[in-house]
Amino acid sequence: MAGQGARNARILTLPQPTVFSGLAPDSYRPHALHNPERMWPETNCYVDLWIEALHAFGTVPEAMLGFTLTQDFEGDQFTFFKVPLEDLESLYGIRCTELAVYDRIETHVDEQIRRGRLCLVEMDSYYMPDTRGVSYRTEHGKTTIAINRLDVMGRSIDYFHNAGFFRLEGEDFDGLFRMTDGPEDLPFLPYTEFARFPAACPGQAHLRAEAGRLLARHFARRPRENPVAAFAGRFPEQVRAIAERPFDFFHKYAFNTLRQLGANFELAASHLDWIAPDGALSDAAAHARRIAEVAKSTQFQLARAVSRRKFEPLAGVLDPAAEAWDGLMRGLSARAG
Repeated sequence: MAGQGARNARILTLPQPTVFSGLAPDSYRPHALHNPERMWPETNCYVDLWIEALHAFGTVPEAMLGFTLTQDFEGDQFTFFKVPLEDLESLYGIRCTELAVYDRIETHVDEQIRRGRLCLVEMDSYYMPDTRGVSYRTEHGKTTIAINRLDVMGRSIDYFHNAGFFRLEGEDFDGLFRMTDGPEDLPFLPYTEFARFPAACPGQAHLRAEAGRLLARHFARRPRENPVAAFAGRFPEQVRAIAERPFDFFHKYAFNTLRQLGANFELAASHLDWIAPDGALSDAAAHARRIAEVAKSTQFQLARAVSRRKFEPLAGVLDPAAEAWDGLMRGLSARAG
């Protein structure tokens, strides 16, 4: 019996399986694309977690960012930009697809982690302590995380979210996975993807060649009309409308317009710097950064205008970004077109 007890003790102390080994939230260092000194150190939950997942895999996230050229103005928001799954496969050999959820979500995630696959799950940020000061325990919101380690018995996970790598446990775990739901509650069936990584990272030569091909493809898919100019045409009426709403609504509007615009083109600039280390696309990259700068300054001006209800200072604030978009596309036409 004593021998059996010793064996059980060893089993209980075995480390939980992980997709990327050796990662710890308290010592994790985010990728340079999430440097706090950047204008937009966070972009959106989906692109941010892929930046960090690729960083943890040991490859170059900048290579995937050619898709940023396709961002458009959708009438009430800018495109919530996401890396196309086919780009992940052609660049890195990563196959990502939807995971059917027919059982408890933690059961599915545990199975995939044990198979070395990373699960991307839409969760409620209300239970996520890394959103403290934004939505943690104050507001329910949909966001995507990638789970690297799951310990159901210990009620904890390690996960990629936004610009970092975090741990969540205890009551937050119970809330996130709806452990206290009763039989009368609706089933918890979040949209989930799972990613299968290759045995080794791709080489630099492959990444640069494939990124160049994709840049040309995405350039061909760019909006035919200037999306920043289209946004500028709608901006005055939208500002006056949000001024009539509670101020919290401003943050939602800004996230889906100015932040998506600015973050998208700061990433575009980083991509152009990476893909042309000889500086051949430095002028195009500068135009992309100009869009990011204008979006950032406009967000501050918008907050002041809404709080003071003085909208005159906003006249023409987006014009430099619209001009920069035209300059960016002209600069890329010879290289990517």
